[in-house]
Amino acid sequence: MLGKLFLLFTIVPALELYVLIQIGERIGGLATLVMLFATGILGAALARAEGLRVLRTWQSSLAAGTVPPDGVISGALVLLGGVLLISPGVLTDVAGLLLLVPVVRRPIARYVASRLERAVATGTVRVVQMRAAPGDPFSGVRRPPARPDVIDVEGEPVADDPASRQRLP
Repeated sequence: MLGKLFLLFTIVPALELYVLIQIGERIGGLATLVMLFATGILGAALARAEGLRVLRTWQSSLAAGTVPPDGVISGALVLLGGVLLISPGVLTDVAGLLLLVPVVRRPIARYVASRLERAVATGTVRVVQMRAAPGDPFSGVRRPPARPDVIDVEGEPVADDPASRQRLP
């Protein structure tokens, strides 16, 4: 895990900086900045359009009572693609653009799903399902399981009246 975080926060930005410097030397600094802003704006527009398309597909599938064809993982990959396109850098822009293309995204989603299934099967990832009682206002709140050695009490404010106090022996 530490190696992956090192890769994510050190190697990738260093590679991005190197590529941007190389592009800046070839086309100029101002053109490189314009390119970065243009890809960010274009990426946000593409991510929004593809995200809305995925959302419409989900809504129509759920209205028909079927499972969405692309699944939840594909939608998460669209979101990741949008984030990568908005972040500055050429390599992240390429990766983000690829995640927005359905022909590329579907095999990646299948791969992620198979890895997730394997992690669930081996116990590396646990899936917990919660069901709320009807009318429970805290239906989305996860509570710890009840323990027999814990007594749950509720307090009640009492007026401080000296006459109502009892003397204990």
